[in-house]
Amino acid sequence: MQITASAISLNVDDVTASATFIKQHFAFHEEMSAEGFISLSRPDASFNLIFLQTGLETFKPIHMRGHRADGLLIVFVVDDIDREYIRIQSEGVPITTAIETEPWGERFFQVTDPNGVVIQLVQWITENTGELG
Repeated sequence: MQITASAISLNVDDVTASATFIKQHFAFHEEMSAEGFISLSRPDASFNLIFLQTGLETFKPIHMRGHRADGLLIVFVVDDIDREYIRIQSEGVPITTAIETEPWGERFFQVTDPNGVVIQLVQWITENTGELG
């Protein structure tokens, strides 16, 4: 098997609101869209982020058609978490979880899009030096 592309697809009530949030604050751009569907990408993300209208008649499997994106995190690893934290705050985005560092070296913070999708930005701290890496 050879995987030629990757995507994550999330059901949300307001596709435009989630897409606008990701484009405005995380520099994704729209690759394609149709009624109830927007696919976003950026060259360094290695996947497309797709928002689908909850309840879309063409959604499969049918038993999940009414489900919403819930209980998951979209995680972006960045090279300067403190700079991103300041940038996001300066853009007026409410912070869901303030910046913190876990004992295993994960330094992160979280924001939430208009549909309740949680986006987490992460930077890993190297074990040997204690410095951000």
